[in-house]
Amino acid sequence: MHPMAYAVVLGEALIDLLDGEVAGERVFRQAIGGAPFNVSVGVARLGGEVSFAGSLGDDALGTRILDFLTRAGVGDRAVVRVPVPTTLAVVTFNGADPEFRFYGSPPSYSLLTEVPPDLLAGSGVVYCGSIVLLHPEFLRAARSAWSAAGGLRVFDPNVRPTLLPTPADVDDFRSVVDEFCGTADLVKLSHADAAVLYPGLSLSSVAGDLLSLGAGAVVITRGAAGALVAFGDERVELPAPVVEAVDATGAGDSVMAALIAGLLADGSPSTVDGWTRLVSYALQVAGLVCERPGGAVAMPTRAEVAERFGA
Repeated sequence: MHPMAYAVVLGEALIDLLDGEVAGERVFRQAIGGAPFNVSVGVARLGGEVSFAGSLGDDALGTRILDFLTRAGVGDRAVVRVPVPTTLAVVTFNGADPEFRFYGSPPSYSLLTEVPPDLLAGSGVVYCGSIVLLHPEFLRAARSAWSAAGGLRVFDPNVRPTLLPTPADVDDFRSVVDEFCGTADLVKLSHADAAVLYPGLSLSSVAGDLLSLGAGAVVITRGAAGALVAFGDERVELPAPVVEAVDATGAGDSVMAALIAGLLADGSPSTVDGWTRLVSYALQVAGLVCERPGGAVAMPTRAEVAERFGA
């Protein structure tokens, strides 16, 4: 792959309202978020060229998201503005792990209908996944973009259990996940995603099933316990760096961003050792994100990762 290749990241951008305390009062702190949005910012911070493909509300909050995106160096050619209020995700914490509830109907992030075909055809990586796939209009756009991808395809289901209230909802989403995984060069999911989508299976079994569907490589993150890397018949368990976690928001997104940035720089690894090196670096990126509050704003540069963990 040419080292000047770029990524196209499809998905949601929204405003997170983070539950917290200031001077003894409960407050909600605004933060720009949305997992794929965080991924796009993370890729840019790590030196990768990237465009975000998604829909933003036509209000002041939508403008704030767009301004943040362009300041971060993320391309906005595939961003559309839609005449609805920007979706709010209220984030409450149980320890360091966030729970999300979403407000706004229709969601401002669900209304993308097309990604410019030439942008997709020239791309080195197309990323798709997350809650936008629950919306028929965006799902159509995502399927079209996936089939038009010029390079590698990267998928992350990024499940939000509160948006899948019944077993039938989980079944429907699982079928979409399996569809995309079947033609993905890389699937990244968390142990929490695996527990919702494939209950009762070990992580190694989940990885094996996704590989047998057609995925090129599978990475399952396990929070502070690190990650499982699955490629061919090989499985490697990687430890996470030991960090002082203050906020896990965006940690999984930063793993995805680091994986994409690595694929852009070096192409797709052909051995499990190559994937292991890529994932080890991604876990360092995530460790640094956990030491900072917030999602997109916490995404580090390569220099910051090298300073924290050594080159």
